Amino acid sequence: MSSEPSTPSAAALPSDVSQIAPRDKAEILAQALPYIRKFHGKTLVIKYGGNAMTDPALQQDFAEDVVLLKLVGMNPVVVHGGGPQIDEALSRLGKKGTFIQGMRVTDAETMEVVEWVLGGAVQQDIVGLINSVGGKAVGLTGRDGGMIRARKLKMIDKDDPSIEHDVGHVGEITGIDPSVVKALQDDQFIPVISPIGFGENNESYNINADLVASKLATVLRAEKLLLLTNIPGVLDKAGKLLTNLSAREIDELFADGTISGGMLPKIAGALDAAKSGVNAVHIIDGRVPHAMLLEILSDQAYGTMIRSH
Repeated sequence: MSSEPSTPSAAALPSDVSQIAPRDKAEILAQALPYIRKFHGKTLVIKYGGNAMTDPALQQDFAEDVVLLKLVGMNPVVVHGGGPQIDEALSRLGKKGTFIQGMRVTDAETMEVVEWVLGGAVQQDIVGLINSVGGKAVGLTGRDGGMIRARKLKMIDKDDPSIEHDVGHVGEITGIDPSVVKALQDDQFIPVISPIGFGENNESYNINADLVASKLATVLRAEKLLLLTNIPGVLDKAGKLLTNLSAREIDELFADGTISGGMLPKIAGALDAAKSGVNAVHIIDGRVPHAMLLEILSDQAYGTMIRSH
């Protein structure tokens, strides 16, 4: 994969592919062959969120990408978020979402909403989209097959370690049993997972989807973890896209403050996955049509790749 910096936009891609000469089309398809061969039979964990999840044209592109990857012999596993959809459902009930250090405060009523929005409406929309373009998707929450075990998250104040915030039914993962995911993969299904875990007393927990995707990629020994976001990737202090980084270089970007704010939890999970055996983590701009195919099946960098070493 190229490490040349590039900041592609939707405008850079020809919108009318009928204008591409047949020979050029064949050349483009042939260029994908080494990548298809390299990643055949490998697991790809995809965190689906942001604009890619709310824009109808991008939703369609995402579903087509996932199905194509499955058909050429890869094993995509989708983990989805749903922050905007949860906010919308809460506002219909007259509740306002509150956040502490980027985490949604989840009381009992909010947890019920999270379960029926994520494990119901959002999940089934994604399953339907993938199935409508020829895939065989199956929706799961962390409860299914006892997949995601969790406990209540203890959130320490980032400025004063003596203060602990109570964020309610927000969980941290204590263990992942991927056997239900493996069984589905082996049977040609595409798992679509809602980031809801369960505790030892059968209580439900809302878990950050980036963390679920990162941990699942580690447990499944995935070849790649792909995080679809609303930014081009990791940017340096001058706003330039950094396309190819090692885990050590990411540590340095944390230390000097280049990576901060909302990117922290996303990159922290990605970094853990890269250090725990996932070969490459890609942070991709989900606003670019077919960004996943461009990142996986071409030598053009369409985001930031974090290498495990």
